[in-house]
Amino acid sequence: MFDASLRWLSLSCLCLLSLLSTAGSAETALPTSTAPEMALTLVAPESVHALLTQYLDLPAQISGDDAQQVLTRRIRREAAELLATEGYFSPRIEVQPATASPATLIVDVVPGTLTRVETVALEFHGDLAADADTQSARRDQLRAEWRLKAGAAFRSADWEAAKAKLLATLLATDHATARLVESQAEVDPERATARLHLVIDSGPLVRFGALSIRGLKRYDAALVQRLAPFAAGDPYRRDALLAFQTRLQNTPWFHSVIVELDPVDPSSVDNIVPVRVTLAETSAQRISTGLGYSTNSGTRGELNYRHHDFLGRAWDLNSGVRSEQKRQSVFADLALVPDAAGYRLNLGGRLETTDIEGLITKRRVLGATRSRVEDKIERRLGLEWQHENQRTATTVGDNSTALTLDWHWIRRAVDDTLHPRQGNLIELRLGGAAKQLLSDRSFVRSHLRVQHWWPINHWNQRDTLAVRGELGFTAAASRTGIPQDYLFRSGGGQTVRGHAYQSLGVAEDNAIKGGRSLLVGSLEYTHWQAGPWGTAVFVDVGDAADRWRDMKPAVGIGIGARWQSPVGSLAFDLARGSRSARWYPHFALMVAF
Repeated sequence: MFDASLRWLSLSCLCLLSLLSTAGSAETALPTSTAPEMALTLVAPESVHALLTQYLDLPAQISGDDAQQVLTRRIRREAAELLATEGYFSPRIEVQPATASPATLIVDVVPGTLTRVETVALEFHGDLAADADTQSARRDQLRAEWRLKAGAAFRSADWEAAKAKLLATLLATDHATARLVESQAEVDPERATARLHLVIDSGPLVRFGALSIRGLKRYDAALVQRLAPFAAGDPYRRDALLAFQTRLQNTPWFHSVIVELDPVDPSSVDNIVPVRVTLAETSAQRISTGLGYSTNSGTRGELNYRHHDFLGRAWDLNSGVRSEQKRQSVFADLALVPDAAGYRLNLGGRLETTDIEGLITKRRVLGATRSRVEDKIERRLGLEWQHENQRTATTVGDNSTALTLDWHWIRRAVDDTLHPRQGNLIELRLGGAAKQLLSDRSFVRSHLRVQHWWPINHWNQRDTLAVRGELGFTAAASRTGIPQDYLFRSGGGQTVRGHAYQSLGVAEDNAIKGGRSLLVGSLEYTHWQAGPWGTAVFVDVGDAADRWRDMKPAVGIGIGARWQSPVGSLAFDLARGSRSARWYPHFALMVAF
């Protein structure tokens, strides 16, 4: 019996092995797909071709009927969704072999008729729904400013931008709790029209309340209150809130500033909302030292002492000693507390000695300046007294004295103040002195500087083209008796590169002195690599002379390297000047003014 069982077990194993062998042979014998690979080509009108190419994921090749069917379904779905964002809601999308080349699949897209806005209905709730003339005028204004008007193409991006703009306008003035209750776009694909309907709840009319100030230890609350550009009871304005925060941040007293409106209680009758100000004070006193180098003035060392609460009155004292190879100075400046309009009075003075291009000057300066920075605009009005002694290696000292009134206006409209790639800077100065008022000569000095940046590559805005121009003129019977600060010299970094610092001017007594006329222009192209590095090519041209007809513009051409440091773009340039006939290195921080 045992032998019979053994024979049965052996027979069973043989049968099982036979079946497995047969199954393996059947699996390897399955036919494989021999369908040829097909390339894909997109055919679409120019108006949508770039959109589909960028966002529609098309494989380079495909093989097999099943894969083609899956791809066709996906392409039709995704292309329809993409076209809908551009206002095409009835497209025709076909995927089929090309007639001339059967190995190519054509993705043929016909977007159809562009959908346009037929009607716009803006419905207001809350305070703006009242019948008063003020609210009625505001509603009319909001409807007039609505971006996506009847007849316009209905695109998703434009629809979202129009809603965001409407809500931002309401939030910016009076209505700090405005919200979009409902937004609906009824699209009729057959007629290619869209009917827009929005419901906006403006909420109550909000007014500024009292300031709630936190974090003060050394300074009095009145110091913060006087900087507020609004008073309790004034209608809420978001720009006033931001201006208040900017004013506080621009002072030397705080290293952290947060200004925000307290939560609005919709059930409140008067809707007067307190403004919460959270501050962190800086240290009252600071001593700092610094070392530096520029090709204009050489190595530099500085010792600085600053007191932000001088005499316990929140006055900002800034004083120091600075020594450069071509310039040495001792200075002190006292900035008083800004007034309610944001204007600040600065009192200061300096003793300075310079030795530049054979001209040695010693000057004493006292001055007072009233200034304000508001948004993109900085304004200054100053009165300065200056006594200067100048000499050369071959002449005895010549003294000049001037009491000048100087107006200074700067507009900074750039995308990034440290690393600008788009926008412009404009600086205008007008000033003068009268012989009858503590001055050796009457004169009027005017100076204009302009710099503009354009992004060249509009896809990533990496490269930039920068144009810089400078024009100056001092109207006077003669330059004799006018201090060098009110005349013009050029040459060096940030002016006409390829020439030594302030080497372009009036040649006299084996030295270069300032003239009454200045003209400088520059063109620079910068290519930014990945990261903070860039390379630049440039050409500068300009001169300074006593009269316009005496000008002989010098030219500098060169190349440079750029590095976007945390404090601004550092530039290392190598330029050859037409007058110097040699290559000059220039190293400086690329801050225009």
